[in-house]
Amino acid sequence: MVTIHQLPERHSFHRMGWLRASVLGANDGLLSTASLLVGMAVAHTGRSGLILAGVAAMAAGALSMAAGEYVSVSSQADSEHADLEYEKSELENFPLHELEELAKIYEARGLESKLAEQVAIQLMNHDAIGAHARDELGIITGHRVRPIQAALSSAAAFSVGAFIPLLIVLICPVKWLILTVSVTTLISLGFLGGLSAFLGHANMVRGAIRVTFWGAIALSATAGIGILFGVAI
Repeated sequence: MVTIHQLPERHSFHRMGWLRASVLGANDGLLSTASLLVGMAVAHTGRSGLILAGVAAMAAGALSMAAGEYVSVSSQADSEHADLEYEKSELENFPLHELEELAKIYEARGLESKLAEQVAIQLMNHDAIGAHARDELGIITGHRVRPIQAALSSAAAFSVGAFIPLLIVLICPVKWLILTVSVTTLISLGFLGGLSAFLGHANMVRGAIRVTFWGAIALSATAGIGILFGVAI
């Protein structure tokens, strides 16, 4: 008799929804707010104006991220719900057709015809809608999308990211403000990129470099705009 040892699983698909929303929100909040502040600082905007702009950007951005994420994920949830309801109707009205459909899916994956039919019968007897949702529609019923969770995590992450450059503006001497905000932002972006890669079991160095590179471009672009206008906004 073969003994099967239980090994720890390291798959990350179950957390990709909130992870994606959180990392996207933090990156967006950090980079968009920092870029705005750097551009305005280069254009000789005073500290009070920078604080006001930073707070406004953080509030507006967080609400925008929450609304956008909620609408996007809600649309996905609605589509999943509609597909599941249609599948339930098909199972009620055409059970034999649905059984044959499921068996053909397993057969296409490598099972012999007879075995595929037996597997389909057993799975449909156990949980017909779950089997069709997973193997026909690609929906894992235990890990369906959650619009409110995605919206709240996006808003919170954006606020946390935006607060970093805003905090620098509050405590840093004006003459060092542009350099400090830029360096702090790039370091934070690198950390977030590496953290995102780590949680997704991807290459941390590649993830950090990718995010930092585009962050540097965004900061340079807004600084260039500030220099071009050269006036307080």
